[in-house]
Amino acid sequence: MPLPRRTLLLGATAALTTATIGTARATPAGAATGRPFGPYGTPAARLNSQTLYVDPGGRGDHRTLQAAVDASSPTGGGVIVLAAGTYRERVLVPPSRPSLTLLGATGRAADTVIVLDTAAGAPKPGGGTYGTTGSATVTLQADGLTAHHLTFANDWLRAADPTVTGTQAVAVKVTGDRCAFHHCRFLGHQDTLYADSANLSVFARQYFGHCYVEGDVDFVFGRATAVLDHCELRTLERDVTFTPEGFVFAPSTARTNPRGFLAQHCTFTTTAAPGAFRLARPWVPSSDPTARPMLTVRRSWIGAGIHAPAPYTDMSASYPWQQQRFAEYANKGPGAEITVPAERPQLTAEQAALHTRESYLTGSDGWTPWA
Repeated sequence: MPLPRRTLLLGATAALTTATIGTARATPAGAATGRPFGPYGTPAARLNSQTLYVDPGGRGDHRTLQAAVDASSPTGGGVIVLAAGTYRERVLVPPSRPSLTLLGATGRAADTVIVLDTAAGAPKPGGGTYGTTGSATVTLQADGLTAHHLTFANDWLRAADPTVTGTQAVAVKVTGDRCAFHHCRFLGHQDTLYADSANLSVFARQYFGHCYVEGDVDFVFGRATAVLDHCELRTLERDVTFTPEGFVFAPSTARTNPRGFLAQHCTFTTTAAPGAFRLARPWVPSSDPTARPMLTVRRSWIGAGIHAPAPYTDMSASYPWQQQRFAEYANKGPGAEITVPAERPQLTAEQAALHTRESYLTGSDGWTPWA
């Protein structure tokens, strides 16, 4: 069954791995001591002149994240500290706000939630529908953005409006290069995390370290060069009578991009029955019919929720997954069992050495967001 809104926002999953990001608690850290911004200063004692503070209770410079983004420096290097709370708003960080840092003040992602409830097929004021991109709660277009200890969510539920046929509901769409997320949560159902680039000619690099991502259909998708490092990816049970109930990844890597999605040292968990989900299917969008999706999963634990005999499937018969770039290396767990070798392409040790966070992300600029 789909999770109710309160469960989606406040009830984190059981602490199965170190990649699981916290659980909510009744009294956010700092509230009882009068320090809503934790160790990151206050409006009266800023970390630096470019630090802004956000608190829905009015103790900061702004009550909304968008207001703080708008007020941040266009020259780059701004810091926005968010007090614990639920920020029900749509947020856009445009290209004109580079190298912005977003900090959850308590150090626990579950305490600070940025959320809205919009589906792609929902009607827009003035006509039309939002579409997949327009459904995003948070859209991050700027290069160099870094986020720590935040939850990004889209809590629209299919059951709440069964007349809507476009059920994609994005929590975050990221198109910037050198964007990094540390100890963050991404909550939703279909199309939760949209890791993309500004256009086909740009190979945007994105890093997700020790994050938690949940959903049911294609909930990590896009054409970015993205590394998920020590993350938990949780498939959510659906109230349907068919299988597969859904898919974790749907990469749409440009054919000219030598690196797509890499999941390393990750844990794949589920709330569904064994074998109810597939690991991935390739997305070849109409906007890029020459795309050649790429996914590598290495040294990860794949739970029983993934259908081990055939973890990959097609989104379209015109683009079979066997003709794309899907591969694995040294995975463990019941969902990683190789029963039909042709259904699970494996890398050799020599090949796997080319699929690391360093080879994917550390370009000529020496970017190492995990350091």
